Amino acid sequence: MLRFDIAPICANAYRFQAAMSFAIAAAYLFTPYQWLSVLLAFGGFLRGFVSPHKCVSYRVFSAISSKLKLEKKQNAGSKMFADKVVALAGLVMFGSWLAGSSIGMVPATAILVFALIDLLTGFCAACWAYGAYYKFRQA
Repeated sequence: MLRFDIAPICANAYRFQAAMSFAIAAAYLFTPYQWLSVLLAFGGFLRGFVSPHKCVSYRVFSAISSKLKLEKKQNAGSKMFADKVVALAGLVMFGSWLAGSSIGMVPATAILVFALIDLLTGFCAACWAYGAYYKFRQA
């Protein structure tokens, strides 16, 4: 579903955001700083459930994209769905860390892999799933 209630977002700013998600997932998996997953959960919640334009990191990355003349606008709906998935994954990772469980490794690995794919190629798997769901639902 296209979101017309929220201004279009910069797709390349989201590629920078994917780099942040990748770094946080890598820190979760390979360092003792698993508490950083709260940043993933909070950022995903803010961008996915409130508005990407309210998120400080998105604003910074959007300004960088604009300065580098790499602005590429797109509808916010699919990226907001992807952020909702990131918020859920970050919440599971953080809760797992608090509980002393290793189940948080599963969403951390998924975020690591899919954020790397998005960062390198621009292909957002959650955005694709969002679009496919709405195409399937219309049929």
